Amino acid sequence: MDEFLAARMQMAVSLGFHIVFACIGMVMPWFMFVAEWKWLRTKNPVYLDLAKAWAKGVAIFFAVGAVSGTVLSFELGMLWPTFMQHAGPIFGMPFSWEGTAFFVEAIALGLFLYGWKRLNKWVHLYTGMVVGISGVLSGIFVVSANAWMNSPSGFDWIDGQAFNIDPVKAMFNKAWFSQAHHMTIAAFSATGFAVAGVHAVLYMKNKLEIHAKAITIALAFASVAAVLQPISGDLAAKNVAKLQPAKLAAFESHFKTEEKASLIIGGIPDVENREVKYAIKLPGFLSFLAHGDFNAEVKGLEEFPEEEWPPVPITHYSFQLMVGIGMFLMLIAALFFAGTYKWKHWFEKKWWLRLLAIATPLGFIAVEAGWVVTEVGRQPWIIYGIMKTKDSLTPMPGIQYTFYTITAVYVILTFVVTWLLSRQIQLLQSKYLKNG
Repeated sequence: MDEFLAARMQMAVSLGFHIVFACIGMVMPWFMFVAEWKWLRTKNPVYLDLAKAWAKGVAIFFAVGAVSGTVLSFELGMLWPTFMQHAGPIFGMPFSWEGTAFFVEAIALGLFLYGWKRLNKWVHLYTGMVVGISGVLSGIFVVSANAWMNSPSGFDWIDGQAFNIDPVKAMFNKAWFSQAHHMTIAAFSATGFAVAGVHAVLYMKNKLEIHAKAITIALAFASVAAVLQPISGDLAAKNVAKLQPAKLAAFESHFKTEEKASLIIGGIPDVENREVKYAIKLPGFLSFLAHGDFNAEVKGLEEFPEEEWPPVPITHYSFQLMVGIGMFLMLIAALFFAGTYKWKHWFEKKWWLRLLAIATPLGFIAVEAGWVVTEVGRQPWIIYGIMKTKDSLTPMPGIQYTFYTITAVYVILTFVVTWLLSRQIQLLQSKYLKNG
């Protein structure tokens, strides 16, 4: 493994683990907030136990997310010093705001965890809301920084140097909104289905009311997000077509510029012969996806120098995986809405619980695939159209060993988190089984 590949793999592993922890940390506070709100309204102690159980999970993921996020920030400077030298003064603002949101989240979470019976019950409830709001804002600020890499703005690039820097314009670049809402909705969908799936498995083992309540709350969030996600994805795709046409062409394996361009479903890209084999083609739909017009022209990869093409196969497969899972989760959401409206006690059906169990990891697989599309699809650029990734690599030798070390640390961290969560679940189960 050469130094460049090792550096990129280290960032990929770090981001791949962190994004799961971050998504859960963004969304779970909303679940605990709703559970406590339901307790205050109904006085059902099950909701109180659920809120406290989820709060412990939020604390675990907050701690792990803080550690993994800190590692990523150090890696940016350690692995890509040339990038940070030029980019730091330009897109540093969203990172500073992310730090502010993080501290607010930490304070509010501390009040929530230790404020039971110490704070007014409604004050305590809304500290949970502050945790959720600051968590979402924290994610949006980080995504804004990433969006700047895809749509650099807020500076003039002259002779390899940035001048006339405008951090506000850089933060609110042309890609930030589409990426922010797409990522935020994805986080709610992935976390909601994961939480619902875990509680569905537990409910199949022991039909406890607390798991039924948990499934309903988590699925309500997940289902709304799953229905909104295709709309968000359409807006994001149109933005990519405008700002990064090479990325759009790569994830659709669209080699030739043409009008009424076909949307490709599945298929195996053959880069050498510039075609896609065994694909289902929907004429005109790519034109509509990119420009809102079935007859519009869509640029193909042939419009760009081949050395500036993103890796087509991995970008294509990741995009197809993300979209396929998104459509499947939307189907589950439709079943949830229809079942809640028409049938009573239908959620106790084994086929439904098994379907939720199957869906448990799918949202996060889609999130990971989406980030592969975003990051790999931007290559070979680290700052799109300005600086290539290879030109910002550190001269430091031995990156392979830091890659192996970081990977081992994250694997161990995952086992620790899994053990902690399993322990909390066992304690909760024991309490209810003991009380009958």
